[in-house]
Amino acid sequence: MVERGRRDGVDAASAADREPDVRPTEASSDPVVAVSGLRFTYPGAADETLRGLDFEIHPGEVVGFLGPSGAGKSTTQKVLVGLLDDYEGSVTVLGREVREWGGDYYERVGVSAESPNTYVKLTGRENLDLFASLYDGETRDAEELLSLVGLSDAADRRVADYSKGMKMRLNFARSLLHDPDLLFLDEPTTGLDPANARRVKDIVLDLQRSGTTVFVATHDMSVADELCDRVAFVVDGEIPVVDAPDALKRRHGSRRVRVESTEDGRERVREFDPADEADAAALAEVVRSGRYDTIHTEEATLETVFIDVTGRTLR
Repeated sequence: MVERGRRDGVDAASAADREPDVRPTEASSDPVVAVSGLRFTYPGAADETLRGLDFEIHPGEVVGFLGPSGAGKSTTQKVLVGLLDDYEGSVTVLGREVREWGGDYYERVGVSAESPNTYVKLTGRENLDLFASLYDGETRDAEELLSLVGLSDAADRRVADYSKGMKMRLNFARSLLHDPDLLFLDEPTTGLDPANARRVKDIVLDLQRSGTTVFVATHDMSVADELCDRVAFVVDGEIPVVDAPDALKRRHGSRRVRVESTEDGRERVREFDPADEADAAALAEVVRSGRYDTIHTEEATLETVFIDVTGRTLR
């Protein structure tokens, strides 16, 4: 949940009443999120879900956690948003250990979870108005946000009648009500058609340009590749590598050259690795001979790099 005074349905308003709304001042060079030695085990579980994570997120960055279901992405996010406080290690967000924040924390962070949390008997507009009333500070206009996510025509329909994708977009709009400094997104394009997935991605990029810091948990390679400044591969509660998407593809991926030709009336397709000496020589000979129809360069994808680095798939 995003709203002040609620944590996963548990009322935390009393904590907000006890603690003054003091905002730590962070220098621009200080990380917005600093995590060291983060470990977490669910009650009754034999194995750790998070096994000593270390990472930082800097102001204005979009950082993605890329991994399959069960890797620890959502658990990490739950720790960061204050839903799981029985962790080991240090988790500092916006200048304060996350478990030391009170209800004022939710005045500064926004959360859009994979499972939409809305009141289905209310309309889209009524949902946003209700959640806006829970914040102490100024909030954005409900109509503006509904238009932003393409729900203006459904503003006065009950959410019970929304499709899954519409509920996802309403949930996303709700996370933006209070212009958060830090935004947490869990599978932000799940259930969306390509046009609305593009809409959400563009909104995230606009938010980044305005200075918002964003944490994205996803198994969708395109989300990580298009949105993230840096991506952490997450497998079995560990982070084997974290870097910019392009850097990961250059370092761990290989570029392939695909050559299509027609020989004796039959189509022939060959692939060459320019980094391989023999392949490079063979490719040069094909180019010199002119015996080809088309030549394509195929870059490594984050998904193929993820598989190469971790030995696991994203599905």
